[in-house]
Amino acid sequence: MSRFDDQKLKIKTQPGFIAALDQSGGSTPKALGLYGIKPDAWTDEEGMYRIVHEMRTRIITSPAFSGDRVMGAILFENTMDREINGLPTADYLWDVKKVAPFLKIDKGLADEKDGVQLMKPMPDLDALLKKAVAKHIFGTKMRSVIKQANADGIKAVVAQQFEVGKQIIAAGLVPIIEPEVDIHCPQKAEAETLLKAALLTELNKLTANQIVMLKLTLPEQDNFYTECVAHPNVLKVVALSGGYSRTEANSRLARNNGVVASFSRALSEGLTAQQSDAEFNTMLNSAVESIYQASKT
Repeated sequence: MSRFDDQKLKIKTQPGFIAALDQSGGSTPKALGLYGIKPDAWTDEEGMYRIVHEMRTRIITSPAFSGDRVMGAILFENTMDREINGLPTADYLWDVKKVAPFLKIDKGLADEKDGVQLMKPMPDLDALLKKAVAKHIFGTKMRSVIKQANADGIKAVVAQQFEVGKQIIAAGLVPIIEPEVDIHCPQKAEAETLLKAALLTELNKLTANQIVMLKLTLPEQDNFYTECVAHPNVLKVVALSGGYSRTEANSRLARNNGVVASFSRALSEGLTAQQSDAEFNTMLNSAVESIYQASKT
């Protein structure tokens, strides 16, 4: 089988979760701050990205991080363009760790309208997808945000996600469609009802060979997205931690059968630059194991 087919089979069948290591731009200083590195540690953007790559390299090369429990990792473009131990990051992930590489492709969020934030335009997407294929990336991730239970807004979010998703599929990659429901949405359960209906409408329009993944906020009603998990066009449904603590995110995740984690902050919670390698690896191993167990249900 090809590398792509091996990775697809792993995502579909193997227990585990996806590590979201894709903070970029505005979210990077916050991620570094939580890691114990203050903004005076760098003088320009290149310095900041070098430090964040060191942090991600420490996570990825840790013995706690391997394909036994981590099925995939989401990178952003700057990380994809760098190397780990002399190998391009995506090749290191798969060839050394057996972790399928994904790429964050969105350019951030547009201003809120109709209770949602659509993705900003991506005029250079075709070139980025071509580059991703050349770098041995398996799939992509793109995020929109739902802040209110507004039917028109939610339909617009899902329509945009699937429109771009088809472009990604045509390029030979698997899109992770991420219409995040803000955990502070005042009508969160109602928003999730509208979202599920819109997702199933779009999923049912896909042809048999148009395969997607879904990345969704942990729902108010357990097993709410069962129809999405079982849908023939869905390779996997993954959940974002969305601002919940790791304990809360794991607890909610364990109650949603067939859904696995794609955590960012909840994965790196407690890791710091100041820890010795032994302390760092112990902390990361504990995080990976707890998320892995919650993803196995």
